[in-house]
Amino acid sequence: MTDSPVIPLPILYQSAELVAINKPHGLLVHRSPIASDAAEFAVQLLRDQLGQRVYPVHRLDRKTGGVLLFALNETMNATMQQQFMDGTVDKTYLAIVRGYTPDEQAIDYPLRRDDGNGGPGTLQDAFTALKTLYRTEVPIPFGKHPTSRYSLVELKPTTGRMHQLRKHMAHILHPIIGDRPHGCNKQNKLFLEQFGMNTMLLHARRVRFRHPILDEEITITAPLQTEFSRMLQALFGLNAPAV
Repeated sequence: MTDSPVIPLPILYQSAELVAINKPHGLLVHRSPIASDAAEFAVQLLRDQLGQRVYPVHRLDRKTGGVLLFALNETMNATMQQQFMDGTVDKTYLAIVRGYTPDEQAIDYPLRRDDGNGGPGTLQDAFTALKTLYRTEVPIPFGKHPTSRYSLVELKPTTGRMHQLRKHMAHILHPIIGDRPHGCNKQNKLFLEQFGMNTMLLHARRVRFRHPILDEEITITAPLQTEFSRMLQALFGLNAPAV
């Protein structure tokens, strides 16, 4: 069971210059040569829905759901992209990961570029703040263990590197469930067999920024989508996270 794009796209926020959607898991932001199987893209769907050109000011991975922000003109696009590059946009993600994570952890681990820019293997600073919200142990055998342990974590990246959260969680040995290729294939197989679930359990929960024209703080929060909510209930007995 996987989430599929919903038309019309759910709009979380809209002004004369900006619009935010709750991007479904599995929906590409825009056309990509590495995903030739995709026929629908957030940029085109939202453009057709609003009847005007839209500009994605940041990116979410195809399998990540949640807040995705678009500008409605080129000037606002450049301004908001600069805010993201400067690190003045506060971003909060939720993820379900393997194992018991620490209460809090600062993940300061440089990442190599994998988009071909800046030269092969160029290292970039990358920082993520982790906070554990809930832990659970479920009676599902895994390997030599009679049970399986998972954590619901809040992740706040202050840099925006490609696949940063996925790579950082793999680095600390708590991969995000459903992540390929950075996650645990055995866990992904377990979730497919036990729950019929193959969505990556990473959700862009909230963005907070100062509106360049209105000069006021804007907070946009995205409700959890179907598969994330289902796994939250199945593993933790939770209907909604406390964030």
